[in-house]
Amino acid sequence: MVTALFAALLLYRVLHAGHLEQTALFYLGLPAVIAVTVILTARPRTVTGLIMAVITVGLALAGPLLGEGIVCLVFAAPLFYFIGLVFGLIADGLRRRGTNAVAVPLVLLTLAGGGAELAAPPRDGEVTVSVPASGRDVERALAAAPRFGAFDSPLLRLGFPRPVRAAGEGLRSGDRREVVFTPRRSLGIGAAPEPRSMTLGVKKRAPGRVTFSVVRDTTLARWLDLREAEFAWGGGRITVTLRYRRTFDPSWYFGPLQRYALGEAAAYLARTFG
Repeated sequence: MVTALFAALLLYRVLHAGHLEQTALFYLGLPAVIAVTVILTARPRTVTGLIMAVITVGLALAGPLLGEGIVCLVFAAPLFYFIGLVFGLIADGLRRRGTNAVAVPLVLLTLAGGGAELAAPPRDGEVTVSVPASGRDVERALAAAPRFGAFDSPLLRLGFPRPVRAAGEGLRSGDRREVVFTPRRSLGIGAAPEPRSMTLGVKKRAPGRVTFSVVRDTTLARWLDLREAEFAWGGGRITVTLRYRRTFDPSWYFGPLQRYALGEAAAYLARTFG
């Protein structure tokens, strides 16, 4: 177990030094290295059980030692367990046949897949949510300094940054909003809370519609690149569209996850101003 954790930590340091911690090389390669190290160095009753145990210990240590936050660990855990489970089941099956020689090609295949993701450009995306308006004057609410409430989404309550106060008003081109969010609290030992904020400016204005562009962001920038927030109202409804660029790989895992989270965020904004 110690050997596997050391190998994972070494790979983490290498990927972090190369600024590859948002790629599939990290999220697929790290659990694959743990799994293969266990396969090649241990002789447990079941490889799968030991791999799951090592990943659990590794995730528990990741926050205090590497300074990760709870949201990062919650999102990474299913992917780590999935990769570990695949390797473990294959290894147990091969052990019953008296061989585990395919373990190394498997990890190379995983890392090669990560490299293919790395070579591909990040994907642009958008989510749109429309909800009934509550009868408020949506335009007036958007023109004033925002007043935010608590999250009602279970996903967002997991630890996503929540807007706590904002300054700025107006819907003319160039008018800005400065939004302060709850600070980032990593699980690192002795880590101080990191302030987070976002600056938005009015980009386009039309009857029943306004688009804000993200000028500066220290809130979501570790997770995705939020570009625009568009609000449209009329007919008793308010519609919010968030445009963003995915910066994490693999896309088959983080793509749907980020899209769902932003859909929850768009619904929160629609209810805030509608």
